[in-house]
Amino acid sequence: MTHKDTFYIAGRSFSSRLLVGTGKYKDFEQTKQAIVTSKAEIVTVAIRRTNIGQDKNAPNLLDFLSPSQFTILPNTAGCYNAEDAIRTLRLARELLNGHNLIKLEVLGDKNTLFPNMPETIKAAEILVKDGFDVMAYCTDDPIQCRILEDIGVVAVMPLASLIGSGMGILNPWNIQLIIDSVKIPVLVDAGVGTASDASIAMELGCDGILMNTAIACAGNPILMASAMCKAVESGREAFLARRMPKKIYTSSPSSPEEGLIQSKN
Repeated sequence: MTHKDTFYIAGRSFSSRLLVGTGKYKDFEQTKQAIVTSKAEIVTVAIRRTNIGQDKNAPNLLDFLSPSQFTILPNTAGCYNAEDAIRTLRLARELLNGHNLIKLEVLGDKNTLFPNMPETIKAAEILVKDGFDVMAYCTDDPIQCRILEDIGVVAVMPLASLIGSGMGILNPWNIQLIIDSVKIPVLVDAGVGTASDASIAMELGCDGILMNTAIACAGNPILMASAMCKAVESGREAFLARRMPKKIYTSSPSSPEEGLIQSKN
């Protein structure tokens, strides 16, 4: 971008508004290549599914994505109640030497992976009191997002559509209501399928986007990572530039009509 547009989460500054996951790649080497290409600085890791030191005999993701180069964002994918999520994040804090920026994700069922909001709120209250900086995956409900803000989470992460669906933003009006309702960062999480989805989210005014499947399951993950990087940047620039007003049934010529050269008969 041609001007400084710093992104802040929990008082920490970042240049990239694209956050990426680490699952579904063919191996850790491809994971690293895609993430480097995406220019993401925050990388989320499913603690229950990815080895970051729990298993000394298996490849460690942190050997490919060093915490000195990336901000590791532990998440609780695979947790279906507050108790499991809290236990998982406390383990992550131990493995990452006291790291407290985390993504809370409490799921409702294995079919849709839709957020379980009562359990999410319960876990958020405990984790915030325990000193965690909580980024919360949630429904696209402005009321629930305000409740999470009041609890003290550092960001809300409403889903655009179901995790891994690639359906894009199904309800942009709700996302806009959330942006207008809370003062903390709003990041679209889940459902982005291609670059245009990312641009639309940023044009709405989202502070950032987290994605995984859209990159990892693309035909060419490295090329898609590049496309998503550009889409997030262009969408953000379009939001800052403030688009022209929409004019229904009213034309507006690009060139002035006054002073037209008259043709000779």
